[in-house]
Amino acid sequence: MQSSSTSIALPSAWKQARASLSETELTIRAGAALVSANVRYWSGIAPQVRRELRRWRERAGAIPDSRLRALATDKLHAEQFNAQVAATLATTVPRRHRNRAVAAIVALEVLYDYLDGLTEMAATDPLHDRTRAYRAFAAIFDESPPASDSREGRYPSDEGYVSALCAVVRDAISGLPSRSTVAGAGRRAAERCAAAQVHVHASAQLGAEQLEQWARERAAVEQCRDWREYLAGAVASVLAVHALIAAAGNDAVSEAQAQAIDTAYSSISALSTMLDSLIDHERDVRAGDPWLVRLYGDQAALGATLPDVAERAAEQVRRLPGNAHHLMMLSGVVAYYSSAPEARRGAARRSVLELHRELRPIILPTLAVMRTWRLAKKARSGFAGSTQP
Repeated sequence: MQSSSTSIALPSAWKQARASLSETELTIRAGAALVSANVRYWSGIAPQVRRELRRWRERAGAIPDSRLRALATDKLHAEQFNAQVAATLATTVPRRHRNRAVAAIVALEVLYDYLDGLTEMAATDPLHDRTRAYRAFAAIFDESPPASDSREGRYPSDEGYVSALCAVVRDAISGLPSRSTVAGAGRRAAERCAAAQVHVHASAQLGAEQLEQWARERAAVEQCRDWREYLAGAVASVLAVHALIAAAGNDAVSEAQAQAIDTAYSSISALSTMLDSLIDHERDVRAGDPWLVRLYGDQAALGATLPDVAERAAEQVRRLPGNAHHLMMLSGVVAYYSSAPEARRGAARRSVLELHRELRPIILPTLAVMRTWRLAKKARSGFAGSTQP
């Protein structure tokens, strides 16, 4: 009887041991991907990102309309880190195509941040005007996209700022080897992102009912289990577009792989939006728009969903080619938000700890890097403040 019991237990123990070894190997590879990405980023990509941002600051400074000029320059100053982080996706692109991928990613992120601010302005026709403003963004993978800038609708003219950003994105993408195979997934991701932004920003004038109706309908079509999770992913799915641009820089990417990348990065985008809303809830309340927390009811309800979303994202990422790099990106998103001081206070603390447990041990190296980066940033700010007269 004892022998029989042992013979039954061995296969289970063997499976557990193999799973543990596989997880350990993947963790090691994700750590190696983090090191490799940092070497490639700081040695070649970071200088190009700085050049691209400087280029767009000069272009933004030439916008004649003072309100739009201030919006564009303020966004570039306050949110340049978004472009810097997005460009890390280009670390997997072969060197011969890397400059194109970085140029496209930076210009797209600058465009996304600018339109995000632009469409927060009141509009005469909230849905129509914002849809027109995002029209060129949604069409960046089209070979002959419609010309569009902020003069469409009620917004004043930016004298081609949006058009210039879109032109750089489209031109850079056109020279990437797998552009045609990722175009379908890229177009869907860009359209999803644009539509979500339109409906979210229209809520200030039209109320949240139109937002919920749109999200419920789209979630049902795309078979997403929760419309709020779909919305959270859609509104930030510029990250999925960045990932697809990076994929286009590699040879032999299939349409199925492009769709899998979009699916996985949509989940990562949802996690990003949820963490941002959870951790910055007090700031959003002061600004008068805790929109995602409000849709969930409260912080606890939103926080309770995070481990499931993270687990699903990790499962999807593990099935991607080059999964170690994508796991590093997933852990980087979580580590960035959860290393903030606000993540260790109030209702966010428990949810963040549960999320860390869900992603251990893969998140540990990236979390250490992000905490060190925040300490260094705080020290630099303190030093700069102490030198002021």
